Amino acid sequence: MHVSSIKATRPDVEMIGEDSAVSWGAIIAGAFATAALVLALFLLGTGLGLLSISAWWDVGVSAMTIGLSAAIWLVVVHVVSAGMGGFITGRLRTKWTSTPVDEIYFRDTAHGFLSWAVSVVIGVGLLAAIALSLISGGAQVGTQAIGTVGGAATTAATQAAAQGTTDLADPAGYFVDTLLRSDREAPDARDGAVRAEVGRILVIGIGTGDISPADRTYLAQVVAARTGLGQPEAEKRVADVIRHAKDAKVRTERTLRDAADSARKGTAYLSLWTFIAMLAGAFTSSYAATIGGRIRDA
Repeated sequence: MHVSSIKATRPDVEMIGEDSAVSWGAIIAGAFATAALVLALFLLGTGLGLLSISAWWDVGVSAMTIGLSAAIWLVVVHVVSAGMGGFITGRLRTKWTSTPVDEIYFRDTAHGFLSWAVSVVIGVGLLAAIALSLISGGAQVGTQAIGTVGGAATTAATQAAAQGTTDLADPAGYFVDTLLRSDREAPDARDGAVRAEVGRILVIGIGTGDISPADRTYLAQVVAARTGLGQPEAEKRVADVIRHAKDAKVRTERTLRDAADSARKGTAYLSLWTFIAMLAGAFTSSYAATIGGRIRDA
């Protein structure tokens, strides 16, 4: 065989194109369509949800119904938005000629998936920008308010100390008042030093589990001196107040544990449903892109 005949057959060999098969314009267009639809449907769901609830506990739908409805709506939002975005991506992508059908199907699927992925990145970026703006604005407002609020709080605290009043935020203030309650007002019944000492004994004792016998005896003596009760009555009052304080501590801890557990479960359910919604959105976008691609090539 001559060399010339070999060279003559080379142009007949199919040349592989070097251009990328990714139509980024169509992908970005579909991604923005998806993000816009997510926002619109999210606002619609928020409005419908607010209309279905009430500030009164016995009016409106239950929390279980609201949670289930929100989860279903989250999936619907992702499926509808991603499906529309994927379809737009398939219709707007470049028409591939001389490409096998299975390769076209793969490319359309990839385009739909990329459209969904870009929309997720866009959404996360917008949420991060909004959160950063809110945090920055809140920090500026808080900084400006610190001086005014701090000055007012200092003035109020000074006046309260001068008058011998009890801080409303003091967790032991109520129990101190209960211990020193009396039908008659002794000259030093509002002694700030005595009340502070009694409060410290209660806080330390209840915090460590119980109050020592020595502290119980001392508290009974203080109560007897400030209220005019006899020693047995004062000791009984001290025991009753300590029991009430322990019960209040147990109830508070139980409430905090229940709140933390509810928050944990709520976060877990939100994460799982968000994953399901995103997975459904990715699948819908990929499939819708193949439908749009078939119509594009028809």
